[in-house]
Amino acid sequence: MVETRLIDGKAFAEGLRARIADEVTEFRARTAVTPGLAVVLVGEDPASAVYVRNKGKQTVEAGMASIEHKLAASASQDEVLALVRQLNADPAVHGILVQLPLPAHIDAQAVLATIDPAKDVDGFHVVNAGRLAVGLDALVPCTPLGCILLLKHHLGSLAGLEAVVIGRSNIVGKPLAQLLLREDCTVTIAHSRTRDLPEVCRRADILIGAVGRPEMIRGAWIKQGATVIDVGINRVAKPDGGTRLVGDVAFDEAQGIAGAITPVPGGVGPMTIACLLQNTLTAARRQVAGGA
Repeated sequence: MVETRLIDGKAFAEGLRARIADEVTEFRARTAVTPGLAVVLVGEDPASAVYVRNKGKQTVEAGMASIEHKLAASASQDEVLALVRQLNADPAVHGILVQLPLPAHIDAQAVLATIDPAKDVDGFHVVNAGRLAVGLDALVPCTPLGCILLLKHHLGSLAGLEAVVIGRSNIVGKPLAQLLLREDCTVTIAHSRTRDLPEVCRRADILIGAVGRPEMIRGAWIKQGATVIDVGINRVAKPDGGTRLVGDVAFDEAQGIAGAITPVPGGVGPMTIACLLQNTLTAARRQVAGGA
């Protein structure tokens, strides 16, 4: 039995946002340029609308310009692509984010592929994915970046540690594996076809759940003292008819086994927008002469 430490992503994200705000102030004083983040929202998905509103608020608080474009759910793919091309050409826009999911009649991959890779602050463009894979500088997806920052803050050097990532999405699993390799971890990507998944997980010094299945990862799957990063955010029913948020890890079962774990909510989630702001500042620095 070990004492399980909570990794407070909310507190870390607050500190990161404060540091970014200071760096933005310095950048603006030196270049006379305000980093600009453009967010495109298509349709009226309630969760997306709340997320976009939060992004806008935190962008302004960091001293950056928040530019929002809202299109009707009936907007055509050509209209969305034309807007993205307009933002690509706008020198006041340093970062572009198209809020997903998009309506079913719009090809999300076509939209993401149209974003200028230099302004792709979500890190989803194939150019940025390829640059990350071969070890070049790239804009990195925000959630994986947040996971790495939390891990390094908690553990220091990650070199030589065995990491298991459960989930192989382009948004989290694959880029996170690349970032862990960059930190000299030994990395396994596990998924629904992995044989004896519990045994694979028990090898991990760092165990990351990114599958979107509530409490799938049981306490018995966790190596004693391992650091557990829970990316999952799942809403499940409560006996009283309400709902609650849980991660991909059975949190209560992990207590006394994991050396440290991120809670849900309050773990990885708050890091995502903070890392989006970090990416926007990084993009602005690279686009503005003398901004490095």
